Amino acid sequence: MALTRIQPPALADVREPNFRNIIINGDMAVSQRATSAASVATQQYPAVDRFQFGLAGTMGTWTFSQDTDVPTGQGFANSFKMDCTTADASPAAADAIRIAQIIEGQNLQYLKKGTSSAVPLTLSFWVKSVLTGTYIAELYDVDNTRQVSKSYTISSASTWEYKTITFPADTTGAFTNDNNASLYLNFFVGAGTDYTSGSLNTSWAAVTNANRAVGQVNLANSTSNNFWITGIQMEAGSVATDFEVNTFAQNLERCRRYALVLGDAPGGAAYDTFFKGVIGHYYNATDFYPNFNFPIVMRSVPGTTFSTASSGFGTVYSNGSGRANTSNGTNATYETNINFRVSTASATAGDGGAFDFAASNYVILSAEL
Repeated sequence: MALTRIQPPALADVREPNFRNIIINGDMAVSQRATSAASVATQQYPAVDRFQFGLAGTMGTWTFSQDTDVPTGQGFANSFKMDCTTADASPAAADAIRIAQIIEGQNLQYLKKGTSSAVPLTLSFWVKSVLTGTYIAELYDVDNTRQVSKSYTISSASTWEYKTITFPADTTGAFTNDNNASLYLNFFVGAGTDYTSGSLNTSWAAVTNANRAVGQVNLANSTSNNFWITGIQMEAGSVATDFEVNTFAQNLERCRRYALVLGDAPGGAAYDTFFKGVIGHYYNATDFYPNFNFPIVMRSVPGTTFSTASSGFGTVYSNGSGRANTSNGTNATYETNINFRVSTASATAGDGGAFDFAASNYVILSAEL
C-alpha cells in the first residue's frame, strides 16, 4: 500500500511575528500609566506607552489620551490624541513640541548605519488633525549628533490620512551597540524659529537646529486644535508594507521592558491582574520589604513612582494581623528584583507576609530612555 506523505505547514503559517516594525506599540493599544493625562506642559510619557511628549521650552498646555477615534476599516482600535487646552500662538524662538519614540542602539544594528551597506528606513502612519498644512517627521541620531527631516502634508481637516516617508541610508556614524538611546523618531507639531529658520535638511547631516523643522505649522496656536496618530510603522527598506500586527500580550511585554506597573494600574485592569499583591518580609519592627521578581528583563534598573507616599497605600498581612501602611518609599532596586519599603505599626522583624495595594494605588517602575 502506498504511503501518503503529509506535508508540514509552511513556516510562514506557524512562526511568530518577526518584529520588522522598529516601533513598539505603534497601534497605541497599550497605555499602562493612564488612558488620559490633562494639563501637560512638561516633557513626559503622558499616556500611551513608549510615546514621549517631547518639549523644548514651553509651548501651550495639552491633554493626551488613548483615543478610540481611528481610520475606518484599517484594523486599529486606538489612536494617540493630543488636544491643545492652552494656546501659544507666538512661541519663543527656542520652543518646540513633538511626539517621539526613542530606540535602543542594540535594536538597530541590522540597519548597518555608518557602513557602505547602510539601508534606508521607511515610515508609515495614519494621521488626523484639525489644523491642516505642513508637518515634519525627523530621525535624530543621538550617538553621532546627526539628523534627517522629511515633510508631509495634512490636506483635509479632521480627516484620517495615510502617509509614507522614506529616509535615506546613512553611511556615516554607527549606532552604539548598547541599551542606551541611539535614535529618536520625532513627529513635530510646533516649533519656534530656532528650528524653522533654515532649509529643511532632507539628507543625513550634522545637526543644525535651524534645519530640523522648517515649514512646521503651529498646533499650539488655538485651543480648537487636536492631533491624532496611529498605525506607526518604521522598517528597513524603501517600501512601506502592511502594518505588522502583534497580539496585545506581545505588545504589552515589549512595553514592560520600559515601564511596569505594580498595584491598581491607572491604565486599567488589563495591566494589574497579576501584580496587585506582593509577598515579602519585615526587615525590622516597622519596615516591610515586598520582594518582586520582574516578569521581563527591563532596559535598566528602574526608578519608582508611587501613587502616594503616605497612609492609604495598602495593607501588610503578616502573622495573623493586617497592618495599614503609614508611609512608603524605595529601599533598593536591582536588575532582577525590587525592594520598596512599606512602613506600618509595630511588627516582628523577620516575619513573612503579603502586601496588598489599596484601590487606586500603584508603583510605576520606569526604565524609559
